[in-house]
Amino acid sequence: MKRRVVIQGIGGCNHYIAAKAFFQKDEVETIDCDTFRNLVDQVAKDPAKLGIMAIENTIAGSLLDNFNLLRQSGLVIVGEYKLRIKHALVALPGVEIHDIREINTHPMAFRQCQEYLDTLPNVKLVEKDDTAGSAKWIQENNLKDHAAICPAGAAELYGMNILADGIETNKRNFTRFLILANKAVAKEVLSEICESHEDLNKSSIVFTLPHTSGSLSKVLTILSFYDMNLSMIQSMPIIGEEWRYQFYVNLQFNDYKRYKQAIDAILPLTKDFEILGEYMEDENYERD
Repeated sequence: MKRRVVIQGIGGCNHYIAAKAFFQKDEVETIDCDTFRNLVDQVAKDPAKLGIMAIENTIAGSLLDNFNLLRQSGLVIVGEYKLRIKHALVALPGVEIHDIREINTHPMAFRQCQEYLDTLPNVKLVEKDDTAGSAKWIQENNLKDHAAICPAGAAELYGMNILADGIETNKRNFTRFLILANKAVAKEVLSEICESHEDLNKSSIVFTLPHTSGSLSKVLTILSFYDMNLSMIQSMPIIGEEWRYQFYVNLQFNDYKRYKQAIDAILPLTKDFEILGEYMEDENYERD
């Protein structure tokens, strides 16, 4: 099966790696875009496209703007993928580390590789918009005194050599990506990923609460009673409504029927309740 998947970034970036890995049994055509807003807009306008979007990182935390984008877009979560973030220092063929005068990458990658960069005190660090894009830019401009920090796979795509691999400081850094589908095809895509509702074991929901004492604790108590595991709860202020919040919650469960009972039980206590997606948790991600 051929999949057209919209990514934020370009070939070789972490979104590209996650898309290829999640749909590893399919032929995947990735569609590059500059921003997450452009990503969700493309999928919302074209049901033939799927999207993959980073939503949280084990070091940097949640990508808060992406929660709002997800809800506003009306897209449906049909899966998730957890990717360990790995970085390599790459340069043009023939270039050695002692030739490097400038390193380019995304500012987050610089922070994630600080210990390694401390061993190169005389090299200038210049921030760019993208990790893989930095490698492509160096290749296109034939910059023989530059290097990029990017995923190792980007080196092959852009004809670069790997000078040092695994230079990230924290080897336990993961990003969780959401697989997104247009509502018109979400059930079909989900059925291709999951054989039945019994395979579903995770849900993302969002709701608001009345401004009354104990409103959140009542919801949490009910979810606990039905054996729901809250793997994430994120509050977001509602723009234009002072001191009111939306709550984004990830639920993990072993019994789909009991999960549906839990949802029915909390509905009367919430406002603006929405299920953003029911899907399979990625339990097979690389831990080492």
